[in-house]
Amino acid sequence: MRILFLGDVVGISGCSKLMSNLLSEIRLKKIDFVIVNGENAAAQGVGLTKEICNDFFNCGVDVITTGNHVWDQKEIMEFIDKEDKLLRPKNLFEPAPGKGFNIYETKDKIKIGVLNLMGNVFMKKCDDVFEIAEKFMKQYKLKQDYDLLVVDFHGEITSEKNAIGHFFDGKASLVVGTHTHIPTNDARILAGGTGYQTDAGMCGDYNSIIGMNTENSLNRFLKKNSVKHFPAIGDATLCGVIVDCDIETGLANSIESYICGGQLKNT
Repeated sequence: MRILFLGDVVGISGCSKLMSNLLSEIRLKKIDFVIVNGENAAAQGVGLTKEICNDFFNCGVDVITTGNHVWDQKEIMEFIDKEDKLLRPKNLFEPAPGKGFNIYETKDKIKIGVLNLMGNVFMKKCDDVFEIAEKFMKQYKLKQDYDLLVVDFHGEITSEKNAIGHFFDGKASLVVGTHTHIPTNDARILAGGTGYQTDAGMCGDYNSIIGMNTENSLNRFLKKNSVKHFPAIGDATLCGVIVDCDIETGLANSIESYICGGQLKNT
């Protein structure tokens, strides 16, 4: 079972690249299931809309995860209550619209759990992620409630992401970080059999500052004339990971970084 996880889609360039290339990449890479973090997909570079979600589903995305920008486009609050394939971080303060976890059944009757979590360090206030993760693992079990489990950990710092990876080791098929928009070169299988990468990177224009217009972002750092951040619009790169999962154990057989097009190249 091959799962493709793609990092944060940023703005129009990221959306265009995804929608133009995903179906052919699914065929080329023999992908069975696709998860995409879409929290920066709106034209403004923050949040996402119902139209974007439906466009993603139509081009081959099975599940969309999010993060701290999930509510930045207000229309999504109503849509997320109706759309089971769109998740928000499970440890957002309750009550909150939508779900942070769901189980999806493929055409081959394989059950894939997808859990969306958000870090606590340097992020918007949310419930303690380790407490929520511990409660989750007491309630749900790999190979009992689902065949495979993918965890999107939307966090700022590498140590917190590392910790969540080890916390879920042996209990998830894949733990992958999102949010920083820079792909890390540490895709590996942990000791207990869980595929892991600290950050998937973004699907956006890398000739930028984490997907945002370079000149404007530099002016903000230099405290010169600038406006609110807005996305760069050059040729985007799709970044993420591909994990091959063992259906019998629910764990990873192999994992590799995924980079397609644009400024970055696989090494």
